[in-house]
This record gives sequence, C-alpha cells and structure tokens, in this order.
Amino acid sequence: MASDDAYQIVLTDIFEGPMDLLVHLIKKNEVDIYDIPIALITEQFLEYLEWMKSMNIDFAGDFIVMASTLTQVKSRMLLPIHDGDPQEEEDPRQEITRPLVEYLQIKSAAEDLAARQFLGEDIFVRNPGKVGELFGTEDDMIKIGLFELIDAFQKILEKISPDHLVDLTADSLSVKERISELVDIFEKQKSLTFNELFAADSNKGEVIVTFLAILEMVKLSLVQIAQQVQTGIIRLFYSG
Repeated sequence: MASDDAYQIVLTDIFEGPMDLLVHLIKKNEVDIYDIPIALITEQFLEYLEWMKSMNIDFAGDFIVMASTLTQVKSRMLLPIHDGDPQEEEDPRQEITRPLVEYLQIKSAAEDLAARQFLGEDIFVRNPGKVGELFGTEDDMIKIGLFELIDAFQKILEKISPDHLVDLTADSLSVKERISELVDIFEKQKSLTFNELFAADSNKGEVIVTFLAILEMVKLSLVQIAQQVQTGIIRLFYSG
C-alpha cells in the first residue's frame, strides 16, 4: 500500500474542537479556570496534537490557532511586568479564560435545551438503542468525548512494548476490515466495554487500527460511547 493511501481519521462535525481539549485538560489537571497554569496546559495541548498526528488523525486548523494562542500567552507570561503600563495590568491568560468561559456557558445552555422533553418524546415508542436505557438509568452514565477516549487508549498502549514499531501503511493493517469485524461483533453483542475491543495478545499495530476503527464508527454513527459514573468503565453501544 502506498504511503499516500495510509488511513486517516478527519476530526470534523462529530468530534470536539480545541475548546473541548482545553476543558478536558483543565478538568484532568484539576485547576481553576481563572488561574490556568499556562505552561503546563500549553505543553499538554501540544502533546495531544503531536499524538493525534502520529495516529494519522487529522484535525482542523482551529487546533493550530489555539496552540499558537497558548504559546503566545505563555511567552507573555514570561515577560517582566512594568509598573504603570495599562497594557500589562491585565493577566495575559484572560485571552484564553474569557472565550473559554463564554464557550462553557453556551455549551451548558445547549445541553440544557437538549435535555428538555420535546413534543412526542414520551408519547411515541422510545428507541431501544438509547445509551441511557441500555445502561439502566440516566444517572448511571455520562457521555464522553474524544479526549477521554484518547486517554483510555493511551493506557492500553502503555502496556505494549515501546520497541514495537508500527507502519500504518502496511498491507496487514486495514481499518476498513477492522470496522467490518467490529460490526459483526456488535451485531451479536450490541454493547462492549472499550477494553474488550482490544485482545490481550494484540500487537501495537492491531491496537492502533482498532482505535482508528472505533473513531470512524463514531463518525458514521454506528456506535455511541458512554462511561459509567460509579466504575469509570467506558462502554460502546451499537446503533447501526
């Protein structure tokens, strides 16, 4: 297979953007949104971008713009502050904090609207494939996004020898074939935990292909992903 035929996942529409990655990092590091450790967050943001590149995951230019903004703010934080200069009285991190707070407010409002009961919601038969119903109750599960999934996947990769090199253009690695295999599995079992999708004896290439297949299936609306609050277990539900 030629190098330009390497399988690539494009992060559009269904997946989160740079603001979601920032929120994820703030929650992950348990830091105050109004007191962001800009050096740490910038470093981790760039690490996520480099990791996605290494996985042949293509992301929008907005991620690059955010990375540049974070780097610029980080540089400004290192400059000495001159007393009496009105341009330097404001915390440079406000350039990140303000739009982040606005984004969270808009996102919260959108989630509130989505949670409302619309006309016909309780009149017509519910879709038995709803994630909440498969889990048991709405309180038992939360929806998760791309970056939580990446974190879970990285833990799986850590168990595999770092000496194992992977060529994603190799003929033996086919994301499309893996999607077909996963569909067959889901047709029988309907739902599986994230870890169950990765065989214990899988090599690094097989693990990566499975992850890329899962991302593509999410984009195609073939699966829905949620996490049990009590256990933290990530489960995929077939909706094809």
